[in-house]
Amino acid sequence: MRTGRLSPAARTSAIAALSRTSAATPLDLLVVGGGVTGAGAALDAATRGLRVGIVDARDWASGTSSKSSKLVHGGLRYLEMLDFGLVAEALRERDLLLTTLAPHLVRPVTFVYPLESPVVERAYIGSGMALYDAMAIRPGARRAMPPHRHLGPGRLRARFPGLRTEHGGIEYGDAQVDDARLTHTLIRTAAAHGAIAVNHAPVTGYLRAPDGGISGAHLRDERTGEELAVHARHTLLATGVWTERQQRTAGSDSGLRVLASKGIHITVPCDRIEADPGLGVITRTETSVLFIIPWDDLWLIGTTDTPWRENVTDPVVTADDIDHVLANANAVLTRPLTRADVLGAFAGLRPLVQPPKDSDDSTRVSREHAVQEIAPGLTAIVGGKLTTYRVMAEDAVDAVLRDHRPRPRSRTESVPLLGADITDLPAPRRDRLRTEHGWDDAHIDRLLHRYGSLLGEVLDLVAERPELAAPLAGAPHCLRAEAVYAVRAEGAVRLDDVLHRRLRLDLEVADRGLETAEAVARLIAPELGWTPEETTAEVERFRALIAAERAAEQSPTDAEAVAEFARHLGR
Repeated sequence: MRTGRLSPAARTSAIAALSRTSAATPLDLLVVGGGVTGAGAALDAATRGLRVGIVDARDWASGTSSKSSKLVHGGLRYLEMLDFGLVAEALRERDLLLTTLAPHLVRPVTFVYPLESPVVERAYIGSGMALYDAMAIRPGARRAMPPHRHLGPGRLRARFPGLRTEHGGIEYGDAQVDDARLTHTLIRTAAAHGAIAVNHAPVTGYLRAPDGGISGAHLRDERTGEELAVHARHTLLATGVWTERQQRTAGSDSGLRVLASKGIHITVPCDRIEADPGLGVITRTETSVLFIIPWDDLWLIGTTDTPWRENVTDPVVTADDIDHVLANANAVLTRPLTRADVLGAFAGLRPLVQPPKDSDDSTRVSREHAVQEIAPGLTAIVGGKLTTYRVMAEDAVDAVLRDHRPRPRSRTESVPLLGADITDLPAPRRDRLRTEHGWDDAHIDRLLHRYGSLLGEVLDLVAERPELAAPLAGAPHCLRAEAVYAVRAEGAVRLDDVLHRRLRLDLEVADRGLETAEAVARLIAPELGWTPEETTAEVERFRALIAAERAAEQSPTDAEAVAEFARHLGR
């Protein structure tokens, strides 16, 4: 297996490989869309021995797959919707990720559900939790998460002093993950198994086969402007909320219909809510659920669930969105949060399979997925959730290969992602890192949960250039080496690729990366071949992006926020 490094040179080689495809030597599968579903499909197909390409119009995970609740969970809410199959499937995938596929990336997290009544609700929610636990049991396998337990008012107040409670609550376990990092690791693992991966390469059209079907796609390399034709026996649309647009580009008036539902989250400093480390909250709101999720030194709070009727390319957070989340959080917290406490805010669009009727009530739409042949040679997949990406990918590739005999079976259930073989370091190695670089355990643990055994590659970079062991100004929890590594190995092409989707500064620092932007641009410029003028332009582009996001967040409605966002970017 190859290293899966997504360097600038590897990207150039990948474009050349795609350019060399022809009607006589096509790819077996071209995946359009580099979110978690597309990345999972590329890995599934590559591990079956297929010749695979995957492309994205922007960065890997730049859409929904970097803007989720970052939970790997069964979905208690779906028990009430009687989606028992979905919950059982998601719990199985949760445990598989925790124990086998990505234990370095996926971490347990404990939640409490505060009760509003002492008897009836405790019995009702408790029975649901018991079913949730039972559905996670696998014969012959050890539990990945402990069973739920009931907490009285005193015990809950002791564990979560910042939570309003009169009747106690119920504690249970699920898991969390950096969604973008999971997606990037899937892409790298697919590349390690032979997949050809190119981001920042939008599809501009589709190739037609003699029988009228689809035989590949036209791409444009955003870095060079080069146009190329990629021939493929099958093309899979894993484009989420862009699916209907891509179906139209392919000349289809029918196909899957997608309802875009906006979910927003905010982050606040950990000292604003008093609780035991690693303990979060889940509760119901009038339209959705509220999660208060521990996220390193922050709290991640959300979500909303509202129909999105604007351009799907740039979902934005509005002032009303933030106020809504704050109001829901303050309803259960003893110490109210204010706008001044908000560090970051982000909006993502869930690509829900459109219900049979023309309803736009996204709160009632299941998270189950759908796969459909749009035209000969063209298949699309829509729906689902982050936790079940592997099952969705398997179903999509099975659909693409339905006429192949024999059909190679999916192997991803037993293929760990890159880095999964190390989740901790022995004490002597930790001591050496402390001594050599001055890193404390919290810093070392953060690196392990980001890279696993791939941390060795980051350390090799530090050995090559010792100055890269220093923290980034404005983001002291991140190393300078991580910015360089994002370009050398993780496919970052633009400044916001590094700052927002590799380092997650959009969530974790109040200025969203502005203070460190210029220094990081100078670090990565030699890796990407930028001139001084291009480096300056990239920094200005990033600053404009942050200004546009902040302007949108002062607007009350989606339409006004989108208009402000576009105005600040000169669109």
